Amino acid sequence: MRKTRILACVAVAGALVAAGCAPPQFDPVVDSTADVDTSDGLVIDGERIADAELFEAAVEEGRLSLYSGYVENSEKEVIKVFEEDTGISVDLVRLVPNRLSERVLSEQGAGRLGADVVRTSDFDIATRMRDAGVFQPHRVAGYDELDDTVRYFDGDFYRVFNPLYTFAYNTALVDPADAPKSWHDLTDPRWQGELGITQVGAGGSSLTLNRFQEEELGPDFLPALAEQNPRIFDSSSAALESLARGEIPVATAVVSSVNIAASKNAPVNFVIPEEGMAAYDYFVGMTDSAVNTDAAELFLEWNLSKRGQDVFRQIGEFPARGDVEPPEILAQQLPTADSGKIVRIDPEVLIASAEGDQRRWNGLFGYLG
Repeated sequence: MRKTRILACVAVAGALVAAGCAPPQFDPVVDSTADVDTSDGLVIDGERIADAELFEAAVEEGRLSLYSGYVENSEKEVIKVFEEDTGISVDLVRLVPNRLSERVLSEQGAGRLGADVVRTSDFDIATRMRDAGVFQPHRVAGYDELDDTVRYFDGDFYRVFNPLYTFAYNTALVDPADAPKSWHDLTDPRWQGELGITQVGAGGSSLTLNRFQEEELGPDFLPALAEQNPRIFDSSSAALESLARGEIPVATAVVSSVNIAASKNAPVNFVIPEEGMAAYDYFVGMTDSAVNTDAAELFLEWNLSKRGQDVFRQIGEFPARGDVEPPEILAQQLPTADSGKIVRIDPEVLIASAEGDQRRWNGLFGYLG
């Protein structure tokens, strides 16, 4: 495997050099084409997202500040389309969710929170922010039609999408026919020392994947995976970068991140495992200290609109709204919500299991942090 890997990497590098006098051509992740009408509020593809009063007030403010724990490349795709649709600028502060939580709670405690809107994964983080008074309620259009897994605490924050955690492979190193097809395939001896995984304490996404593996794959899966001597990363983005560079042939990964990496010519693809994928939550809410309140309200409305949900879908996320179809990514149609292959763990279960799950995982993998 090692010799094959080196030769494959040399071949990929040679192809890039040969291609090379011109800058690389990247495929757009999101097709932002739409019928945008701002003559009487904001109407996109026939859907009224904001009335004239809100839209005009938001445009007058002209900008908003977004603190986000979402993957940076993905968030920038979202911002790009929102700015095109509205003409409103978004100032982004991006941190991994745990660091984001520290910053938001610190600024909130000092009375100087600089965000108009906060986006974060992990229900525990979102509720701790709420308990600290970070959010103010806003009921988006169609609030009463949203179910209780989308709207929380009378509109303090909303679940807007679910990234899907699976595993991926380097297509320069692994032929699709030889790629693992199920989670249990990762415990095959052929992948001994050849896997990349993210440590369980990296955030809500890792805890969700761990709980999915415990509940759906059985108690013997994680011990068997630990026996494979995988390379452990502190974040899923670091694992994906190593996968794209050919340092490992297979790694746990998020569908949307693989999609964006592939759009930039990284030799990666993901697998829809037989046992399904772990879906973890992302939430968004307007802050109580918001200065640009109209722009913040418009941002929330846009996120929960069919337009915003379709942007998340194209990136590779699973939409929170049930009336938006699952994504088709890298020529693979993702399963529907009722297929049994999109497994969303109840937030309260994640919170209750977190400490024990982390202790067990650290023990199995000999991880000291």
